[in-house]
Amino acid sequence: MDGVTVITNPTVSVRVTSTANSFEALRRFNRGITVAEFKCKLELVVGIQASCMDLQLFSSTDTFLQKLDDNEALMGSYPVDDNCRIHVIDKSGSQSGGFEDLSAVEKFELPDEVYDKRSESVRSFLKKNKAGRFNEEKAAQKGELQAQRDAEEKLLAEALSPGLRCEVQVMGQPTRRGTVMYVGNTEFKPGYWVGVKYDEPLGKHDGSVNGKQYFECQHKYGAFVKPQYVTVGDFPEEDYGLNDEM
Repeated sequence: MDGVTVITNPTVSVRVTSTANSFEALRRFNRGITVAEFKCKLELVVGIQASCMDLQLFSSTDTFLQKLDDNEALMGSYPVDDNCRIHVIDKSGSQSGGFEDLSAVEKFELPDEVYDKRSESVRSFLKKNKAGRFNEEKAAQKGELQAQRDAEEKLLAEALSPGLRCEVQVMGQPTRRGTVMYVGNTEFKPGYWVGVKYDEPLGKHDGSVNGKQYFECQHKYGAFVKPQYVTVGDFPEEDYGLNDEM
């Protein structure tokens, strides 16, 4: 009767976990190395010293099989198969997740006055080149320009009053006629705004924005526009022929 020869793959791929972190690593190793040699290889994987390791072997379905507690034994002498899991326990008592949780790590913070004295910092570069918030002249010019725009907008708004007929001409949109219903500041955006009730349902709302009622009109007849887009005058309602009988 012929003998039966069992051929075993000299290498095996296992999943490696540890108490040091929550990561799972896949590693291939030779069955011919000892447990002690295997522990040395695991140092770079889990960050635990070999002398502080206890190894536990789990099946591919994560069922506990046994401890790998003989440092002189060959890894091939244990029932280690592909996709088994080897769990590394840190005997030194380090907390689990210590390599992931940075909340307990003391962080270095440079005092503001010390940072100001550094010549090669980003802040120093911005100061030297008068860039960003350190460009006082540009910031002042920007502030003056905005103040001028606000003053012009206020003058335009003061020339308007509720009840006046108007035309609204916004760039890229058709001209619309309606009645001025509100002039002033709003809670939804800064600056002066004009509330208009259009003659046709060409608006966006009923005079209310974000739950606040600024004026009343039918739904889709109300809109808010900036004063520069509003012209008041004798603008009668246009006849669109919507009521003609056929």
